[in-house]
Amino acid sequence: MSRNNPHNLGGMNILHGKKIVLGICGSIAAYKAAILTRLLVKSGASVRIIMTDAALDFITPLTLSTLSMNPVLRKFMSDDAGQWNNHVELGLWADAIVISPCTANTLGKIANGLCDNLLTAVYLSARCPVFLAPAMDLDMLSHPATRENFERVRKFGNHIIEPGYGELASGLTGEGRMAEPEEIIRRLEDSLAVAKRFEGMTVLVTAGPTHEAIDPVRYIGNYASGKMGFAIAETMASMGAHVHLITGPTNLHTRQAGIDVKEVVSAEEMYDACIAVFPKTDIAIMAAAVADYKPRVKHAQKIKKDDAELTMELTRTKDIAATLGTMKKNGQFIVGFALESENEKANAQKKLESKNLDLIVLNSLNDDGAAFGHDTNKITIIDRDKNAVSFELKNKKKVAEDIAHAILEKIHS
Repeated sequence: MSRNNPHNLGGMNILHGKKIVLGICGSIAAYKAAILTRLLVKSGASVRIIMTDAALDFITPLTLSTLSMNPVLRKFMSDDAGQWNNHVELGLWADAIVISPCTANTLGKIANGLCDNLLTAVYLSARCPVFLAPAMDLDMLSHPATRENFERVRKFGNHIIEPGYGELASGLTGEGRMAEPEEIIRRLEDSLAVAKRFEGMTVLVTAGPTHEAIDPVRYIGNYASGKMGFAIAETMASMGAHVHLITGPTNLHTRQAGIDVKEVVSAEEMYDACIAVFPKTDIAIMAAAVADYKPRVKHAQKIKKDDAELTMELTRTKDIAATLGTMKKNGQFIVGFALESENEKANAQKKLESKNLDLIVLNSLNDDGAAFGHDTNKITIIDRDKNAVSFELKNKKKVAEDIAHAILEKIHS
């Protein structure tokens, strides 16, 4: 390994061959974009630069096009040839988007889904990791509106490269100075190095609830939203895995590359889909809240209401995780989920052992902001040796990353 570049593996820089969209906004820190562009190109990356109109006041497109060896894009239509700069194609082309400097104005647009320029339209079209390197005066940085925007973009899964402390263009000294280009390169390398840790692996993820039909218009179900399972699927795909996402009824969709989605309704359908995929998977993560019971009889016609009480006989659904546990071969790894309200760790540990799981993720109904329907979750991960690691309340994207890293730690131990 090179001392100067810890990700220079076998003589190949982690950025070599990567496609980077570099967005430049209107800040005095835009001069650093020239250095950043040079470092990216020197690392072997292909760089396409998009400038906002305000950025033109601080650095010229000629400088940046010379350094990047590509035309600099500013508008949806090129002025010279009348060519359309396709924001969708750019968003799909990129392996990463770096917005540096990211101003308070652009941050606000990203946080609220506004796309009145080419840069923000490309951002909304992207499926790749996005890195924001803010640059602004200390009072702008600390304003409640800015802090709220930071929280929003983090929840979207974006990476914030925190500004540093130093002398600012206003003459004040404090937080708000854009990270140095070398630090941005390091953060980009670190993230992309992790991004391929599951490359070559096939991963099965289940998500959402199941609906067990009573008649054509009624069902037994639960409050699961599918957000945790979708976050896990997207995280595993972003880290290089080929993901089979089997989801019950949700309002969610994913545009993440590397995910094959199969939509099911009932526990029986989810069982069949999992059994079909599992033999060719390396890792199975059972995040779905599968109904434990279903009506013994599904009525072909809508049950009419009358004055009598209605009694319904229920029967057990097939236990998907337990079945996969009996099918598991050497080299396969299964992660289960347990939602508990009492004797939480003991019940989760029992489930892990009885179903032949490798890890179990424990949720508690007693934790505010966790479990069904929330954008956040609070988990404890337990292994077969009864080691338990508890995490603080986080957004589900970060929780998915914690689960992914726990899997990596076990399969490489």
